[in-house]
Amino acid sequence: MMTGRKVDAQALEWAIRASDPEFDDWDGLTGWLEADRLNHDRYDDALAAIADARDSVAATPVQTARVAANDERPTRQGYWRWGGGAIAATLVAVVGISVWNDRAQPYAVETAPGEQRSVQLADGSEIILSGGSRVTLDHSDVRTASVDRGQMLFRIRHDAAHPFQVTAGDTRMVDLGTVFDVTRDPGRTRVAVAEGAVMVDPQGAKLRLDPGQAVVATGGELRRQRSEDVGGWREGRLTFDGAPLSDVARNLSRQLGRTVRVDAAIADRPFSGTIDIRNLKDDPALLGRLLAVRVRVDGRAWVMGSDR
Repeated sequence: MMTGRKVDAQALEWAIRASDPEFDDWDGLTGWLEADRLNHDRYDDALAAIADARDSVAATPVQTARVAANDERPTRQGYWRWGGGAIAATLVAVVGISVWNDRAQPYAVETAPGEQRSVQLADGSEIILSGGSRVTLDHSDVRTASVDRGQMLFRIRHDAAHPFQVTAGDTRMVDLGTVFDVTRDPGRTRVAVAEGAVMVDPQGAKLRLDPGQAVVATGGELRRQRSEDVGGWREGRLTFDGAPLSDVARNLSRQLGRTVRVDAAIADRPFSGTIDIRNLKDDPALLGRLLAVRVRVDGRAWVMGSDR
């Protein structure tokens, strides 16, 4: 019978996820367990609550699977492996139907360098990922997204009652009926608007961006910019307005599917102009002429250096 124990939601989420035979985030689970000395007890309570629920669902057969002796995954009280029907019945018994349906159900979509991918959301919105990018979404809330890395274009179906919210590191933004582009690089996030408007930092600076406007967030500072040809990368165009060559190299790496680096001596040199990457696939010399740099080949990588 159920014991009525109070179960920590985060611990229960890990226990639920670990119950899936296709679960593969063992490093994440281990990190969570080790992040707080109390997490082990919370996780044990969650496993015990699920076990209680399993016992209470007498009509649902439960099967367990052995963990190999040489398996290095965490094994605190084991990980349950059941059929889909048994899991559903058990979790309803533990947390109730409404709580189970409303729980966070994150999943990630990512692309390899040189690849593009479109994600259609249930509300009619669309996210188009550039190469080498990753976004985390939530099955239980299709009006949220987290840009983990790279660049992506959002085409958002506006809903004033439920605005679409995007986070990229410490930067948060809310759509106001919008087509906008988000680029997240280490230590830097850029948001550029093509249609509609975006509110950046809605709880703080409340910075509104309209079409043709952009903002760069670095170290807690927001700096406005102009923005042209938003999302042009989808058609093979990269447009820059005074961008350092280090940013140009990152964008080229995403689009070309090969590593593009820049020597430190010229990494901050600004570049303005449009590059048609469709002509650059196998022509580093052309890139050098466009950027007024010397491009040398280092294995599969292209390295930009001074032309002097």
